[in-house]
Amino acid sequence: MRLEEHADAAAFLEAAAPVLDADEARHNLIYGICSTLVDATHVYPEAHLWTVEEDGRPLAAAVLTPPFNIVVAQPHVDDALSFLARRLRDRIELPGVTGAIPEVDVFADAWGSGRRLRMRQGIYAARKVAPPDVSGVARKAVPSDREVVVGWLRAFEGEALPDDAPHLDLEGAFERRVRSDAAGFFLWEDEGEPVSLCGCGGRTPHGVRIGPVYTPPERRGRGYGSAVTAHVTKEQLLAGRDYCFLYTDLANPTSNKIYVNIGYERVCDSAEYAFA
Repeated sequence: MRLEEHADAAAFLEAAAPVLDADEARHNLIYGICSTLVDATHVYPEAHLWTVEEDGRPLAAAVLTPPFNIVVAQPHVDDALSFLARRLRDRIELPGVTGAIPEVDVFADAWGSGRRLRMRQGIYAARKVAPPDVSGVARKAVPSDREVVVGWLRAFEGEALPDDAPHLDLEGAFERRVRSDAAGFFLWEDEGEPVSLCGCGGRTPHGVRIGPVYTPPERRGRGYGSAVTAHVTKEQLLAGRDYCFLYTDLANPTSNKIYVNIGYERVCDSAEYAFA
């Protein structure tokens, strides 16, 4: 086996296709990162994209965008991820690893240092959606919504992310998505007031990732989060996507339930580890 590092996302996607295409939903995060690298290379200036190959075929794939964790794909053979971990230990420091189970554990075991679970998530996919009957309407956010959207994104991170987890450039993310035809933020409004938020971005060959979803505490319990998520999902499916993906915190049974109720099905579980 040999480790190959690729110059850009296009070269990586071509080389890694047999690995990633085997389970597009499982690998939606890697695809989404690559779509960002294609559209806005400056967002991750220190990105690394690797495949492990043998006899001209890829066996494993991984992406690193500091300061975030390395993200690993499901390998064709577990030894390929162990090989990847051993080779990278000699050349780079990693804050942690993210990926679906069990491949994330295979890599973490081979890395060898102590690890701490930051978050366990469920990866869900929807091919159809059943919008709930909720008061209000959805609209796409526009530049003048910056204060509301960025404020809610910051509140979402405060609630959903561990204290030591790296954070996105929220202002930059808003500017990129609000001007994109393939991504965006959507607001659910009731009686003319924004009451919930749903993002959309990180495209894959046949789908797109939905999220984050945020409703201010004083607006919860009225179905707004379900309604805006269902609307965004339906719009993406009508636009020609085969499916939509989203991540849920498995420690939050409420969020997992509402997504299932509108049509999402659990594909697999994912874990995010921080290395000692």
